Amino acid sequence: MRIFVLLTLVIMLSCSTQSDNPLLSPWDTPFAAPPFAQIQERHYVPAFKEAMKRHMAEIRSIINNGDEPTFENTIAALDYSGELLRQVGSVFSNLNGANTNEEMQAIAKQISPLQSKHADDIRLNPELFQRVKAVHEKKDEMGLTRAQERLLQDTYNSFVRNGANLSDEQKKELRALNEQLSLLTLKFGENVLAETNDFKLVIEDQAELAGLPQWLVDQAAEAAAENDMTGKWVFTLHKPSWIPFLQYSSVRPLREKLYTAWMHIGDNDNEHDNKEIISQIVSLRRKRANLLGFASHADYVLDDNMAKNPATVYAFLQQIWAPALNRAKVEAYDMQKKIDAEGGDFRLASWDWWYYAEKIRQEKYNLNDDALRPYFELEKVKKGLFDVARNLYGLQFVELQDMPIYHEDVTAYEVKEADGSHVAVLYMDFHPRPSKRSGAWMTEFRGQYKKDGEHVAPIISIVMNFSKPTGDTPALLTLDEVLTLFHEFGHALHGMLSDCSYPGQAGTNVRRDFVELPSQIMENWAAHPQVIKTYASHYQTGESIPDELVKKIEQSDSFNQGFITTEIVAASILDMDYHSRTDTASIDDVDAFEEESMRRIGLIPEIIPRYRSSYFQHIFAGGYSAGYYSYLWAEVLDADAFEAFEETSLFDQKTATAFRENILERGDTEDPMVLYKRFRGHEPEIAPLLKRRGLM
Repeated sequence: MRIFVLLTLVIMLSCSTQSDNPLLSPWDTPFAAPPFAQIQERHYVPAFKEAMKRHMAEIRSIINNGDEPTFENTIAALDYSGELLRQVGSVFSNLNGANTNEEMQAIAKQISPLQSKHADDIRLNPELFQRVKAVHEKKDEMGLTRAQERLLQDTYNSFVRNGANLSDEQKKELRALNEQLSLLTLKFGENVLAETNDFKLVIEDQAELAGLPQWLVDQAAEAAAENDMTGKWVFTLHKPSWIPFLQYSSVRPLREKLYTAWMHIGDNDNEHDNKEIISQIVSLRRKRANLLGFASHADYVLDDNMAKNPATVYAFLQQIWAPALNRAKVEAYDMQKKIDAEGGDFRLASWDWWYYAEKIRQEKYNLNDDALRPYFELEKVKKGLFDVARNLYGLQFVELQDMPIYHEDVTAYEVKEADGSHVAVLYMDFHPRPSKRSGAWMTEFRGQYKKDGEHVAPIISIVMNFSKPTGDTPALLTLDEVLTLFHEFGHALHGMLSDCSYPGQAGTNVRRDFVELPSQIMENWAAHPQVIKTYASHYQTGESIPDELVKKIEQSDSFNQGFITTEIVAASILDMDYHSRTDTASIDDVDAFEEESMRRIGLIPEIIPRYRSSYFQHIFAGGYSAGYYSYLWAEVLDADAFEAFEETSLFDQKTATAFRENILERGDTEDPMVLYKRFRGHEPEIAPLLKRRGLM
């Protein structure tokens, strides 16, 4: 009797948990946005398990369909399936990145292998693959649209690339590799976050604040107060703290201390060390690629990208590397001259670069970030950003007061067409906090698609790490942060303006070396004289940014580009060196591997890669492995694409409409180069990029 009562209670609790779980219930919220206030950590695991269960039921329905396999009952049905799982997964992954805690991280460890297994259960299902294969074999007889042809081909390729043709024993091995990789990449990111949050440079002597602007000192004082160190000053490894410290601090030992802490994130031989994880990830990825018939992980990844193979990527990077390195050497020489002229008895080191670059920029152009920041009030920059989108695409942005949000820093907007029709919801999350990983990114809580005649509107989010307001001073941005905001907003436009039928093709679900085009082209408007005058006004006086400052920004546009370009190319080559390896031996010493990689290309000691291996989240915890080059690849596209506006006018409606219709709306419905050529009329050339960066 007792056992019966207990079983009954378990069943009742299980049913109650499922019915009361907001992740599994219809969202009765504005625009069907996630009901963040109702979602608790305890809801995630049951929601994931139930969503996977329902998704697998949809897969079985496709397999058991007695009708002959067709595009609609197999390929389209497969692409539409798993809607609930996408919903649950997007909420969890987005909050785990932007507002995490120890419990969320523990859930991620529990869910990650389940997700890996679930994906493999679908991709390695022989009955499902046979239906996909049957449709693929008849593709020429079906009268499919170009988007349907591409989805069919991509679906078939995805099954093959994920092991559908492997033997049962090989599939078992592949599953194990995927599970291990899912956990290792998760751990890598957690270690970076922990190391970033753990370090604090605490200053007690006011004399050690020499050279720092007052706004940075105030910011550090607030950080100290938040850490129960009132009366002191705290600097951290979050970008709004460490970058300006390196730019302005005249206390060289402290610059070295902060910089060394940053460049050793994940490389301190402690519990958060990432070196062994890197070695395992690289080895497992190579094994997986070999199992799938590729010589290396890079061959595997690039086969599905525009570049197609490692040789093409290396050749592309070399075209930029040589002129960038030459320019960087000249910049280093100029800085050493400056050090010598000031009586400095030392050689330029990497922790000096930011400081002396800032000094020389002030001398050459009488321009520094401290002079610009008062004109870049976050709210005004945001308005300028919205004005650009309105002038290009007719979009309106209306702040939503009653939307559910996941943190008090978040603001939500309804995005509308010029005629007032709904386009999307946009969340904006600007400031750093211990619960948020570093960097800046765009993501989605719901992607756009069409089904049964209904247009499902997207819910998009952009996440930053900009300095918070301090005291009576509003949040003020550097020029680089302004560019970052425009960049991520470009990704958001790609997601919001998507007009695709199938979820797998919509928005930013494009080839990795094409996805940065919409983001990077937006940066061109950020500091353009015609645009900057519309939003840059002094936060205290309201005075518009002086023409003299705008001219200085233009004149200094290519300043320090040797350094900037060299560090990003170096990181791209480091990525390729890790992932184009065919050697089966493991990497015993990650630091030595990185050092040899940089020695081989001749990187000067005054510069390190933009991301050292141990905190290179793009490639070891994100989706950019063998793909970091894509930022530069896409810059070739965006430099060429922006010339189309320069040849007409900055807000030429014909050009803007062509870019929207052929790039932003089309997702992955056609080959990216076909889409680009349809917009531009020709393939891009590298010259505009080199010219823009002052390298030719």
